Amino acid sequence: MPPFWETTRLEDMTQVQWESLCDGCGRCCLNKLEDTDTHEIFFTNVACTLLDAQSCRCRHYKKRHRYVPDCLVLTPETVFENPSLPYSCAYRRLAEGRPLAQWHPLVSQQPDSVHEAGISTSGRTLSEDHIHEDQLEDHMVDWFDGD
Repeated sequence: MPPFWETTRLEDMTQVQWESLCDGCGRCCLNKLEDTDTHEIFFTNVACTLLDAQSCRCRHYKKRHRYVPDCLVLTPETVFENPSLPYSCAYRRLAEGRPLAQWHPLVSQQPDSVHEAGISTSGRTLSEDHIHEDQLEDHMVDWFDGD
């Protein structure tokens, strides 16, 4: 029997299935810059204050909006509305009709495969608590060419 992500549309997934698609890379929790002319998105190595820099998981996921009111709310309807999702993001991949990557924990059956593949931000970020917003341009990175 094929896995649920190959047979179930994003909008038909249960909450548990939806949440399990997150590979734990931490990329969506990075501060990003947008070129106002081209609308191109640039990633920085500056992470949300709630991101655990090693595990790449939110320290207060269920209550994150209490601490970070503008935290991303990703739904099947908003996947395409969010240009800052990295190309490797499972939600984006499935929405675009692409398969999950081989390093995705659901595929590999290994919870740390996203880290082992070098896809995650683990150990590569600074907290936004220590970087002023005006300094974000100094922290742009290009880790994310591909997946």
